[in-house]
Amino acid sequence: MSETTKGYAIVTGASSGIGAATARLLAENGFSVIAAARRMEKLEELALESSNIMPLELDVTDQASVDSFTSKVSQYPISVLVNNAGGAFDALSVQNSNPHSWQKTFEVNVVGAVRMVKAITPLMIENKAGHIVIVSSTAGHVAYENGGSYVAAKFAETSLARTLRLELNGLPIRVTEIAPGMVKTDEFARTRFEGDVSKAAKVYEGVSEPLVAEDIAETIRWCVMLPSHINIDSLVVRPTAQAANHKVHRVL
Repeated sequence: MSETTKGYAIVTGASSGIGAATARLLAENGFSVIAAARRMEKLEELALESSNIMPLELDVTDQASVDSFTSKVSQYPISVLVNNAGGAFDALSVQNSNPHSWQKTFEVNVVGAVRMVKAITPLMIENKAGHIVIVSSTAGHVAYENGGSYVAAKFAETSLARTLRLELNGLPIRVTEIAPGMVKTDEFARTRFEGDVSKAAKVYEGVSEPLVAEDIAETIRWCVMLPSHINIDSLVVRPTAQAANHKVHRVL
């Protein structure tokens, strides 16, 4: 991976969707990107696109994996951490929910982000510069039915970003929450509906232009490339067709 002027950026969940798009765009804009995820074959394919992308295995739900990852990246001047690893794993009411799904949702989205923040922030402090980006969701701002586990996890991520901003005040570290609305990616809805392609397609039915992964990647790029004295606290990003979580214009 080549030395660049923008510094080193870690992107978790970089094997697909928003994570892959973000890794790709930051690399195009002069960052040396450490693309992190469990699926190494996907990361290696991504790394073929740019000499500025280094694939590195990471499971944010496994502390040993996080520790191993950190030992490998500690030699680099890390300036950006994009906590993107996450997902929704059910679409059930609270009454019908499986507590295991709640545990998995929190472990991936919330505890995984905490593990990474604890691991990487000391490197940023040592380097006297850093920017922590937490990819949450509009679900972390407004609740909706049949999304309890995901909504609760994303509310927790929003709170994590706000807490970090208070606790890191006075240090040269910025904290940004990116809260996407409807984003059409290859895997998100399909994972939520346990691989049911028809149910996943229903989410975007009639929406002519939902957001795509590259749109969210662009907002992340913009935030981290602003002058260091500017902090974007929270950025809500929706397609024009979506006025609110429950208000979506569909042409059927």
